[in-house]
Amino acid sequence: MLRVYHLIIATILLIIIPVGARFAFPNLFINKDTQPNTEATTTKTATPSKPANLKKDNTWQRLLRSTSAPNNWQVLPCQGETALLCVASQGKTLGTVEIDIYPVKNNPEFQKHLTEVGIPPGSQINLQNPQSQSQLVKALQAWVADSYNTFAKNHQAKNADKTAFSTYPPQEVSFGQQPGIRYGFVKLKPEGGVQEQYIGYVTSDGTQLYVINTSFNPSSSKAKFDSLEDLAIFQPYLSAIAENLNLSINQTSAQP
Repeated sequence: MLRVYHLIIATILLIIIPVGARFAFPNLFINKDTQPNTEATTTKTATPSKPANLKKDNTWQRLLRSTSAPNNWQVLPCQGETALLCVASQGKTLGTVEIDIYPVKNNPEFQKHLTEVGIPPGSQINLQNPQSQSQLVKALQAWVADSYNTFAKNHQAKNADKTAFSTYPPQEVSFGQQPGIRYGFVKLKPEGGVQEQYIGYVTSDGTQLYVINTSFNPSSSKAKFDSLEDLAIFQPYLSAIAENLNLSINQTSAQP
């Protein structure tokens, strides 16, 4: 019943809200011909068991506190990969999610954004301080704006067909139980409908920049879902996973 309720709301909003605002309602991107069935979707939270032969340095394995998924879906760090999270159902992989961790000292543009909001480069941000939280959000918003500009330039350079695309309004979210931003892009088919969709999450502790991304992109080889419907269904669960990541265990090892 939960999926049906979401789809009814999504259909109404699709008529009255522009593409950009649809980011807050991911099920709007589900094609009517591929609507999920009426089986209830519920949240299941549990610490994942370690798959056989999983590489010990898998980033997700280190940061995951718990996973969240629809009924009969499984979410575990991918075997043989260091940065991918696998989403599966009944033994079939539905999609993957990538996490990257970048040293801020190697990112001059983000260092500049931190400096502009009053955070000294290389300093650990006091995330218990509301003012520091506000400063971090502003720096992350500037980083997202840079990403949008880069996406626009790459799109114009690679797409002679002038296929329409739109960026999602960035939204403040909790990422690793600290302030973060959710952002994304959507590329539309000339005849209508979604051709590609990208979803990202970003946060920082001042020394590391954490970026989660996934997509519906038939041409991509990593961090993607094969079905736009599956990506739409999983988005709220991905938000829950991102919120509960244990980023603090990475801070000690990340110090120079």
